[in-house]
Amino acid sequence: MKVNQQTYLIGNVYSVGRKIGAGNFGELHLGRNVHTNESVAIKLEQTKAKTPQLVFEFRYYKMLNPQEGIPNAHYYGQYNKYNALVLDLLGPNIEELFDMCGRKFTTKTVAMFTMQAVRRLEYVHGKQLIYRDMKPENFCIGRQTYQSIRTVFLVDFGLAKRYIDPETNLHIPFKDHKSLTGTARYMSVNTHLGYEQSRRDDLEALGNVAMYLMRGSLPWQGLKADTLKERYQKIGETKQKTTIEELCKNHPPQMSTYFKYVRSLSFAATPDYSYLYDLMHEILKDKKLDLDWEFDWLVKRAVCFDWSKFIFHFIFNFW
Repeated sequence: MKVNQQTYLIGNVYSVGRKIGAGNFGELHLGRNVHTNESVAIKLEQTKAKTPQLVFEFRYYKMLNPQEGIPNAHYYGQYNKYNALVLDLLGPNIEELFDMCGRKFTTKTVAMFTMQAVRRLEYVHGKQLIYRDMKPENFCIGRQTYQSIRTVFLVDFGLAKRYIDPETNLHIPFKDHKSLTGTARYMSVNTHLGYEQSRRDDLEALGNVAMYLMRGSLPWQGLKADTLKERYQKIGETKQKTTIEELCKNHPPQMSTYFKYVRSLSFAATPDYSYLYDLMHEILKDKKLDLDWEFDWLVKRAVCFDWSKFIFHFIFNFW
C-alpha cells in the first residue's frame, strides 16, 4: 500500500506522516493534529477491502471511550482511497518491551501486567464486547507522563464482537464448528475446538500470554506442518495434551489456579474478575514484592536495553 501523504488532511485536522507499522488491517502511520501539534496514530485500510474493519473498530472505541487503559479514537473517515482511524499515540507494545528486556520478565512484572489486563477485560466485557485477539502485541504502554508509562493499554479491536444481542439483550447462543478467530499461540482450547468464543476465552488467552511472558515460550511454539490449517491443528492438539500443571511448572501456584478457574467457567458465565486480580496480587504478597507498578522496562531501562536503538525511538521520548 503506497500512501500519498501530501494530498490533504484527514478530517481537515490530521496530517499523515511516516509508516510505523502494518497488520492485517493495512498500515499504521504517525500523524499530527495541525492545530494543536499533538502526535497521533493513524490506521489506514483500503476502502475496497473485502472485510473492512476500521469502521467497526471505531464504533467499539466510541463504546469504550473514555477509559483508562483504552486509547481514545479521535476520528474516522476517508482519506484518498483509504479508510482512516485516528487514535491516541502510545508507547511500545509488550512484545517489543519483552524483546528489549532480553525476553525475560520478572514474576513481579508479569503479575502486575496481568492485574491491569484483567481490569481491561473486565471493562470491555462490561460494555458487552468480547475481545478475541489476546496477544502481547495488542498491549501497549503509554507515553509522556509518569502515570501513562505505568499504564497498560489494550489496543486493536478489529476482531471484537458483541456477546450480548442488542435486540434481545440476551447472551449470544453457543455454537460449534466456528472458524478460528484470534492468534493461535494464545487462543483458548475451546476456540481450537471450534466453539463460539465468550468471556471465558478472553481470560484463558490472557493466561497463555502471562505464561508466555513468564516462561519465555509456550510448549506449542515452533511446531512444523505443511499447511497453516495443519499447524493450527497441531497447536490445538498440543494445548489439549499439555496439562495445567505442566504449563505452570516452576511458576507461582496461583497461575495453575487461574487456569483451573477460567476453564471451569460455562459458556455464558460472568467471570469473577476481582478473584483473578487478587490471585495475581497474591503472587506479589507471597514473594514480599510491592505493588508499585515499577515494571522491568522502567527499573532496568538503564542496563536492560539501549532505547536509542529502538526503531520507534523518535516517538517514545518520555525519558
